[in-house]
Amino acid sequence: MTAPVALVTGAARRVGAGIARTLHGAGFRIALHCHRSVAEAAELAGELNRIRAGSVQVFCADLLDPAALADLAERAAAPWGRLDVLVNNASRFHPSAVGETSPALWDELMATNLTAPFLLSQAAVPHLRRQRGCIVNLVDIHAERGLVRHGAYCAAKAGLVGLTKTLAKELAPEIRVNAVAPGAILWPEGDADEDRQTRILAGIPLGRLGTVADVAGAVRFLIEAPYVTGQVLAVDGGRGLAG
Repeated sequence: MTAPVALVTGAARRVGAGIARTLHGAGFRIALHCHRSVAEAAELAGELNRIRAGSVQVFCADLLDPAALADLAERAAAPWGRLDVLVNNASRFHPSAVGETSPALWDELMATNLTAPFLLSQAAVPHLRRQRGCIVNLVDIHAERGLVRHGAYCAAKAGLVGLTKTLAKELAPEIRVNAVAPGAILWPEGDADEDRQTRILAGIPLGRLGTVADVAGAVRFLIEAPYVTGQVLAVDGGRGLAG
């Protein structure tokens, strides 16, 4: 009953699932959020509950619905009577070139990548404050570097970097707030441009694609680092280095 509880958004697949597995392996109970990936979420929950019975529950919610965000925080805290960690992982990544971006697409990318993390963090604050917990936001190295034809996405992630630093000040000392900025970890689904992938890999000093475990390990580090707040940890193999 004393094991901490982590709510991980977008945790059914890809990086989110890796974060859930890593935190579960560290002894956390997991409130596993999904939206449409219900079958994948149920499969992951089953896998982890076979390791430790009753340690994972699935919570479905549309993060584009502001009312669902407050409800999600309450539902995640209810089964175990606590919430110690919020990992804002859920994201959407679509091209948004100048001259081709509709107001609806702009709003969708802002809502998923910036508004939802803020509103969910706000709803989770009372629970996190009681546990002296923390928030970890998943941002992107392109929040600072920029990415051509992805202006809305980059603007939203840059906003999330600013939000991370602001909340770190506002919620201290009870709640720590940090962010992880992944570089090239998983290629976007449907991306078959091998030439572009080769160019990206050539610009990474460590010479390889990152792994989900690299990102999940960084999230765990920030959760377990009691004197770290307001920081953005790049997990990019050195890609952000100048020169």
